[in-house]
Amino acid sequence: MTFEHRSVLLDETIEGLKINPTGLYVDGTLGGGGHSLEIVKRLKEGGRLIGIDQDGVAIEAAGAKLSPFGDKVSIVRGNYRNTKEILAVMGITDIDGMVLDLGVSSYQLDTKERGFSYRFDTSLDMRMDTRQSLTARDIVNGYDEGELYRIIRDYGEDKFAKNIAKHIVLARQAKPIETTQELNEIIKAAIPAKFRAQGGHPSKRTFQAVRIECNRELEVLKESLEELIDLLKPQGRLCIITFHSLEDRIVKTAFRQAANLCICPPGFPVCVCGKVSKGKVITGKPILPAENEMEENPRSKSAKLRIFEKT
Repeated sequence: MTFEHRSVLLDETIEGLKINPTGLYVDGTLGGGGHSLEIVKRLKEGGRLIGIDQDGVAIEAAGAKLSPFGDKVSIVRGNYRNTKEILAVMGITDIDGMVLDLGVSSYQLDTKERGFSYRFDTSLDMRMDTRQSLTARDIVNGYDEGELYRIIRDYGEDKFAKNIAKHIVLARQAKPIETTQELNEIIKAAIPAKFRAQGGHPSKRTFQAVRIECNRELEVLKESLEELIDLLKPQGRLCIITFHSLEDRIVKTAFRQAANLCICPPGFPVCVCGKVSKGKVITGKPILPAENEMEENPRSKSAKLRIFEKT
Protein backbone atom coordinates (compact mmCIF):
# COMPACT_ATOMS: atom_id res chain seq x y z
CA MET A 1 0.00 0.00 0.00
CA THR A 2 1.33 3.42 -0.92
CA PHE A 3 1.54 6.10 1.73
CA GLU A 4 -1.66 8.12 1.41
CA HIS A 5 -2.57 10.67 4.07
CA ARG A 6 -4.87 13.62 3.61
CA SER A 7 -3.43 16.57 5.51
CA VAL A 8 -5.99 18.00 7.91
CA LEU A 9 -6.48 21.77 8.30
CA LEU A 10 -3.96 22.25 5.51
CA ASP A 11 -4.92 25.76 4.39
CA GLU A 12 -5.39 26.97 7.95
CA THR A 13 -1.99 25.66 8.99
CA ILE A 14 -0.14 27.21 6.05
CA GLU A 15 -1.86 30.54 6.66
CA GLY A 16 -1.06 30.29 10.37
CA LEU A 17 2.66 29.82 9.70
CA LYS A 18 2.93 33.26 8.03
CA ILE A 19 5.66 31.84 5.79
CA ASN A 20 8.76 33.91 5.10
CA PRO A 21 9.83 32.92 1.55
CA THR A 22 13.50 32.87 2.58
CA GLY A 23 12.84 31.28 5.97
CA LEU A 24 13.70 27.92 7.49
CA TYR A 25 10.82 25.62 8.40
CA VAL A 26 10.48 22.24 10.08
CA ASP A 27 7.73 19.68 9.59
CA GLY A 28 8.17 17.49 12.65
CA THR A 29 5.60 14.91 11.55
CA LEU A 30 6.33 14.68 7.85
CA GLY A 31 3.90 11.87 7.00
CA GLY A 32 3.10 11.86 3.30
CA GLY A 33 4.51 15.37 2.92
CA GLY A 34 1.21 17.23 2.51
CA HIS A 35 2.00 20.17 4.78
CA SER A 36 5.63 20.17 3.68
CA LEU A 37 4.72 20.39 0.01
CA GLU A 38 2.64 23.50 0.57
CA ILE A 39 5.39 25.07 2.67
CA VAL A 40 8.19 24.44 0.18
CA LYS A 41 6.05 25.73 -2.71
CA ARG A 42 6.13 29.11 -0.99
CA LEU A 43 9.88 29.19 -0.42
CA LYS A 44 12.24 31.15 -2.64
CA GLU A 45 16.03 31.10 -2.97
CA GLY A 46 17.48 30.81 0.53
CA GLY A 47 14.36 29.17 1.95
CA ARG A 48 14.61 25.66 3.34
CA LEU A 49 12.38 22.90 4.69
CA ILE A 50 13.46 20.11 7.03
CA GLY A 51 11.09 17.16 7.35
CA ILE A 52 11.27 14.72 10.26
CA ASP A 53 9.37 11.44 10.65
CA GLN A 54 9.99 8.17 12.47
CA ASP A 55 8.09 6.04 9.94
CA GLY A 56 10.34 4.67 7.22
CA VAL A 57 7.48 4.37 4.70
CA ALA A 58 6.55 8.03 5.29
CA ILE A 59 10.15 9.08 4.71
CA GLU A 60 10.20 7.25 1.37
CA ALA A 61 6.83 8.63 0.22
CA ALA A 62 7.56 12.22 1.25
CA GLY A 63 11.02 12.04 -0.29
CA ALA A 64 9.49 11.17 -3.66
CA LYS A 65 6.86 13.91 -3.38
CA LEU A 66 9.38 16.59 -2.41
CA SER A 67 12.25 15.51 -4.68
CA PRO A 68 11.52 18.18 -7.34
CA PHE A 69 12.56 20.85 -4.84
CA GLY A 70 16.13 19.56 -4.58
CA ASP A 71 18.33 20.99 -1.85
CA LYS A 72 15.55 23.20 -0.52
CA VAL A 73 14.40 20.07 1.31
CA SER A 74 16.20 17.87 3.85
CA ILE A 75 14.52 14.75 5.24
CA VAL A 76 15.56 12.99 8.45
CA ARG A 77 14.22 9.79 9.98
CA GLY A 78 13.76 10.52 13.64
CA ASN A 79 11.39 11.78 16.32
CA TYR A 80 10.46 15.45 16.60
CA ARG A 81 11.48 15.30 20.25
CA ASN A 82 15.07 15.37 18.92
CA THR A 83 14.54 18.39 16.66
CA LYS A 84 17.15 20.52 18.44
CA GLU A 85 19.82 17.82 18.04
CA ILE A 86 18.85 17.13 14.41
CA LEU A 87 19.16 20.82 13.58
CA ALA A 88 22.44 21.16 15.49
CA VAL A 89 24.04 18.54 13.23
CA MET A 90 23.09 20.80 10.31
CA GLY A 91 24.53 23.85 12.03
CA ILE A 92 21.08 25.34 12.66
CA THR A 93 20.18 27.00 15.96
CA ASP A 94 16.82 28.62 15.22
CA ILE A 95 13.93 28.38 12.78
CA ASP A 96 11.12 30.52 11.32
CA GLY A 97 8.37 28.03 11.95
CA MET A 98 7.35 24.46 12.65
CA VAL A 99 4.35 22.19 12.08
CA LEU A 100 3.27 19.17 14.11
CA ASP A 101 0.35 17.06 12.82
CA LEU A 102 -0.06 14.64 15.71
CA GLY A 103 -1.63 11.22 16.02
CA VAL A 104 -1.69 8.28 13.67
CA SER A 105 -1.77 8.68 9.89
CA SER A 106 -4.41 7.30 7.55
CA TYR A 107 -1.75 5.09 5.99
CA GLN A 108 -0.84 3.58 9.36
CA LEU A 109 -4.49 2.98 10.25
CA ASP A 110 -5.34 1.49 6.87
CA THR A 111 -2.31 -0.78 6.52
CA LYS A 112 -3.36 -4.08 8.06
CA GLU A 113 0.12 -5.30 8.90
CA ARG A 114 0.88 -2.27 11.09
CA GLY A 115 -1.64 -3.46 13.67
CA PHE A 116 -3.04 -0.01 14.53
CA SER A 117 -6.67 -0.69 13.68
CA TYR A 118 -9.36 -2.80 15.31
CA ARG A 119 -10.90 -3.20 11.81
CA PHE A 120 -8.38 -5.83 10.71
CA ASP A 121 -7.33 -9.16 12.19
CA THR A 122 -3.56 -8.99 12.38
CA SER A 123 -0.63 -9.10 14.79
CA LEU A 124 -0.62 -6.52 17.59
CA ASP A 125 2.12 -4.06 16.66
CA MET A 126 1.22 -0.32 16.61
CA ARG A 127 4.82 0.95 16.34
CA MET A 128 5.17 4.24 14.48
CA ASP A 129 8.89 3.57 14.34
CA THR A 130 9.38 -0.08 13.42
CA ARG A 131 12.96 0.10 14.70
CA GLN A 132 11.81 0.23 18.32
CA SER A 133 11.45 -3.01 20.24
CA LEU A 134 8.30 -2.32 22.30
CA THR A 135 5.07 -3.39 20.56
CA ALA A 136 1.38 -3.37 21.47
CA ARG A 137 1.69 -7.12 22.04
CA ASP A 138 4.33 -6.51 24.71
CA ILE A 139 2.07 -4.02 26.48
CA VAL A 140 -1.05 -6.18 26.39
CA ASN A 141 0.79 -9.26 27.60
CA GLY A 142 3.44 -7.69 29.82
CA TYR A 143 1.86 -4.83 31.76
CA ASP A 144 0.25 -5.70 35.07
CA GLU A 145 -3.44 -5.06 35.65
CA GLY A 146 -2.86 -1.74 37.39
CA GLU A 147 -0.71 -0.41 34.53
CA LEU A 148 -3.25 -1.51 31.92
CA TYR A 149 -6.05 0.13 33.90
CA ARG A 150 -4.05 3.37 34.12
CA ILE A 151 -3.33 3.68 30.40
CA ILE A 152 -6.86 2.68 29.30
CA ARG A 153 -8.35 5.12 31.82
CA ASP A 154 -5.96 8.01 31.15
CA TYR A 155 -5.16 7.61 27.45
CA GLY A 156 -8.40 6.00 26.28
CA GLU A 157 -10.70 7.79 28.72
CA ASP A 158 -12.80 4.63 28.82
CA LYS A 159 -15.21 4.32 31.74
CA PHE A 160 -14.86 0.54 31.58
CA ALA A 161 -11.06 0.67 31.87
CA LYS A 162 -10.93 -1.33 35.08
CA ASN A 163 -13.01 -4.18 33.71
CA ILE A 164 -11.15 -4.21 30.37
CA ALA A 165 -7.80 -4.46 32.17
CA LYS A 166 -9.16 -7.29 34.31
CA HIS A 167 -10.42 -9.22 31.27
CA ILE A 168 -7.10 -8.80 29.45
CA VAL A 169 -5.17 -10.24 32.39
CA LEU A 170 -7.58 -13.15 32.76
CA ALA A 171 -7.46 -13.96 29.05
CA ARG A 172 -3.67 -13.97 28.80
CA GLN A 173 -3.40 -16.48 31.64
CA ALA A 174 -4.70 -19.09 29.21
CA LYS A 175 -2.52 -17.97 26.28
CA PRO A 176 -0.72 -14.84 25.07
CA ILE A 177 -2.90 -12.30 23.25
CA GLU A 178 -1.41 -12.19 19.78
CA THR A 179 -3.84 -10.46 17.44
CA THR A 180 -6.08 -7.42 17.15
CA GLN A 181 -9.14 -9.67 16.81
CA GLU A 182 -8.31 -11.50 20.03
CA LEU A 183 -8.03 -8.17 21.81
CA ASN A 184 -11.29 -7.01 20.22
CA GLU A 185 -13.16 -10.01 21.62
CA ILE A 186 -11.72 -9.50 25.09
CA ILE A 187 -12.70 -5.82 25.12
CA LYS A 188 -16.19 -6.66 23.84
CA ALA A 189 -16.70 -9.17 26.65
CA ALA A 190 -15.60 -6.58 29.23
CA ILE A 191 -18.19 -3.97 28.20
CA PRO A 192 -21.88 -4.47 29.06
CA ALA A 193 -23.89 -5.15 25.90
CA LYS A 194 -26.08 -2.04 26.21
CA PHE A 195 -22.99 0.21 26.15
CA ARG A 196 -21.05 -1.43 23.30
CA ALA A 197 -22.54 0.66 20.51
CA GLN A 198 -22.12 3.97 22.33
CA GLY A 199 -19.33 6.23 21.07
CA GLY A 200 -18.35 4.02 18.13
CA HIS A 201 -16.53 0.70 18.12
CA PRO A 202 -16.07 -0.75 21.65
CA SER A 203 -12.32 -1.21 21.03
CA LYS A 204 -11.70 2.35 19.84
CA ARG A 205 -10.61 3.80 23.18
CA THR A 206 -8.48 0.87 24.30
CA PHE A 207 -6.66 0.68 20.96
CA GLN A 208 -5.97 4.42 21.18
CA ALA A 209 -4.63 4.00 24.70
CA VAL A 210 -2.30 1.12 23.80
CA ARG A 211 -1.03 3.00 20.72
CA ILE A 212 -0.29 6.13 22.74
CA GLU A 213 1.57 4.09 25.34
CA CYS A 214 3.48 2.09 22.74
CA ASN A 215 4.77 5.24 21.04
CA ARG A 216 5.05 7.39 24.19
CA GLU A 217 3.05 10.02 22.30
CA LEU A 218 1.94 12.19 25.20
CA GLU A 219 5.29 12.01 26.98
CA VAL A 220 7.11 13.09 23.83
CA LEU A 221 4.71 15.99 23.26
CA LYS A 222 4.83 17.25 26.84
CA GLU A 223 8.61 17.02 27.07
CA SER A 224 9.23 18.70 23.68
CA LEU A 225 7.06 21.80 23.55
CA GLU A 226 9.17 24.21 25.59
CA GLU A 227 12.30 23.34 23.60
CA LEU A 228 10.45 23.69 20.27
CA ILE A 229 9.19 27.14 21.26
CA ASP A 230 12.74 28.13 22.23
CA LEU A 231 13.94 27.14 18.74
CA LEU A 232 11.74 29.75 17.08
CA LYS A 233 13.13 33.05 15.85
CA PRO A 234 11.28 36.26 16.81
CA GLN A 235 7.88 36.19 15.05
CA GLY A 236 8.44 32.50 14.32
CA ARG A 237 5.36 30.32 14.68
CA LEU A 238 4.63 26.82 15.98
CA CYS A 239 1.45 25.25 14.53
CA ILE A 240 0.16 22.08 16.20
CA ILE A 241 -2.77 19.92 15.10
CA THR A 242 -4.17 17.57 17.76
CA PHE A 243 -6.79 14.86 17.47
CA HIS A 244 -7.94 14.19 21.01
CA SER A 245 -8.48 16.07 24.24
CA LEU A 246 -5.34 14.79 25.98
CA GLU A 247 -3.03 16.17 23.28
CA ASP A 248 -4.97 19.40 23.01
CA ARG A 249 -4.83 19.98 26.76
CA ILE A 250 -1.04 19.56 26.78
CA VAL A 251 -0.59 22.00 23.89
CA LYS A 252 -3.03 24.55 25.33
CA THR A 253 -1.29 24.47 28.72
CA ALA A 254 2.22 24.71 27.27
CA PHE A 255 1.31 27.64 25.03
CA ARG A 256 -0.36 29.48 27.89
CA GLN A 257 2.61 28.94 30.19
CA ALA A 258 5.02 30.15 27.49
CA ALA A 259 2.95 33.28 26.96
CA ASN A 260 2.45 34.12 30.63
CA LEU A 261 4.65 36.64 32.40
CA CYS A 262 4.97 36.45 36.19
CA ILE A 263 4.04 33.13 37.81
CA CYS A 264 4.46 34.33 41.39
CA PRO A 265 1.49 33.78 43.75
CA PRO A 266 -1.05 36.64 43.53
CA GLY A 267 -0.24 37.85 47.06
CA PHE A 268 3.45 38.60 46.36
CA PRO A 269 4.12 42.38 46.47
CA VAL A 270 6.92 42.12 43.87
CA CYS A 271 7.91 39.57 41.23
CA VAL A 272 10.59 37.13 42.33
CA CYS A 273 10.19 34.46 39.64
CA GLY A 274 11.94 36.47 36.92
CA LYS A 275 9.79 34.80 34.24
CA VAL A 276 9.59 36.56 30.90
CA SER A 277 6.91 35.86 28.30
CA LYS A 278 8.22 33.96 25.28
CA GLY A 279 5.48 35.11 22.96
CA LYS A 280 1.75 35.03 22.42
CA VAL A 281 -0.95 32.50 21.69
CA ILE A 282 -2.44 33.35 18.30
CA THR A 283 -5.43 31.05 18.71
CA GLY A 284 -7.54 32.02 21.73
CA LYS A 285 -9.76 29.14 20.72
CA PRO A 286 -8.48 26.32 18.51
CA ILE A 287 -9.14 26.43 14.78
CA LEU A 288 -11.49 23.63 13.73
CA PRO A 289 -12.06 22.04 10.31
CA ALA A 290 -14.73 23.56 8.11
CA GLU A 291 -17.93 21.62 7.45
CA ASN A 292 -16.85 20.65 3.93
CA GLU A 293 -13.54 19.23 5.18
CA MET A 294 -15.31 17.12 7.81
CA GLU A 295 -17.69 15.80 5.16
CA GLU A 296 -14.87 14.95 2.77
CA ASN A 297 -12.57 13.56 5.46
CA PRO A 298 -14.43 12.18 8.51
CA ARG A 299 -11.11 11.64 10.34
CA SER A 300 -10.70 15.42 10.52
CA LYS A 301 -13.71 15.85 12.82
CA SER A 302 -11.70 15.79 16.04
CA ALA A 303 -8.81 17.95 14.76
CA LYS A 304 -7.85 21.21 16.49
CA LEU A 305 -5.15 23.66 15.41
CA ARG A 306 -3.36 25.87 17.94
CA ILE A 307 -0.70 28.44 17.02
CA PHE A 308 2.02 30.13 19.11
CA GLU A 309 4.17 33.06 17.99
CA LYS A 310 7.56 33.82 19.51
CA THR A 311 8.45 37.40 20.43
